[in-house]
Amino acid sequence: MSDDILFTREGRIGIVTLYRPAALNALNRPMCVALHRQLMDWATDDAVEMVVIEGSGDRAFCAGGDVVGLHTAGRAGSPEWEGFFHDEYRMNQAIAHYPKPYVALIDGISMGGGVGISVHAPYRVATERTVFAMPETGIGLIPDVGGTHALPRFPGEFGTWAGLTGARVKGGDCVAIGYCTHYVPSTEIASLKERLAHSHESVDHILATFDTDPEADSVTPGISRLRDGIDYHFSHDSVEDILSSLDDGDDWAQQQAAAIRTMSPTSLKLTLHGLRAGEGASIEQCLRLEYRMVCGIKSGHDFYEGVRAQLIEKDRAPRWQPASLADVDLEPYLQAPASGDLRFD
Repeated sequence: MSDDILFTREGRIGIVTLYRPAALNALNRPMCVALHRQLMDWATDDAVEMVVIEGSGDRAFCAGGDVVGLHTAGRAGSPEWEGFFHDEYRMNQAIAHYPKPYVALIDGISMGGGVGISVHAPYRVATERTVFAMPETGIGLIPDVGGTHALPRFPGEFGTWAGLTGARVKGGDCVAIGYCTHYVPSTEIASLKERLAHSHESVDHILATFDTDPEADSVTPGISRLRDGIDYHFSHDSVEDILSSLDDGDDWAQQQAAAIRTMSPTSLKLTLHGLRAGEGASIEQCLRLEYRMVCGIKSGHDFYEGVRAQLIEKDRAPRWQPASLADVDLEPYLQAPASGDLRFD
């Protein structure tokens, strides 16, 4: 069992608390394994009627996976790379099919791996402190953890926009784009959890009671007004066509194009390929494809360069290879890894 994740019982709920506040509750492999095992135990425990997951500290729900640790493992050629993604993805799949209500209280930053332990749940609560992002294209990775399944199911092309640009979405806007299902002020989260634990009411009724209009809580959602532009520009099926459309657009569109051009060309193409493939696919199919992609990324250049530039040396000046979209070859990233495809049996 990992000391970085806590499991407690209160009334009828099992509570998962991510307990790495100094690391913004970033996931490591032992946390993924422990969460998966505990969910399986609670699934057959009649005393646990629902699961609630939360982060510790006052900044983050979960800021992602331990990518610096993956950088080290990948550089060393360690099987820990494949092991981490294998265990994390199987845990994501278990959440997607969990037989009991699963409520994610996303009161803070939620990126990458944090999205993976929340977006597949039927109940996802945002507060004014919520910050959502899938920033992987900026570090040479892809929006994985089932992101290629979840993002295409956001309204319109919000998911494509978020996956390619790594844009940060805050507060009530997380409901507008489809990441969250409810909005509750942060000051009400403790009361919500207590009601979930001790009331005999359904989770749907309780969440509906606490659900609040973001504008009434002094949060001004602004994403909805961008929906038409996002749908228009990001509906294309190649990164080049998306950029061409954005280049011909207004100032906002050109800002999106500029942001995309700072990202790894390989990651951009892999991301769009995964998002389009995920539109009609099962969560298992998406995770298998993601696993192939990340196993290919292990042998590439851009992940190590992206983590170096963004998180280790922090010069914010990654030198991508290849540097041009036209020179990206996706085929090596779409093949079954030497260790075999991801399995769920």
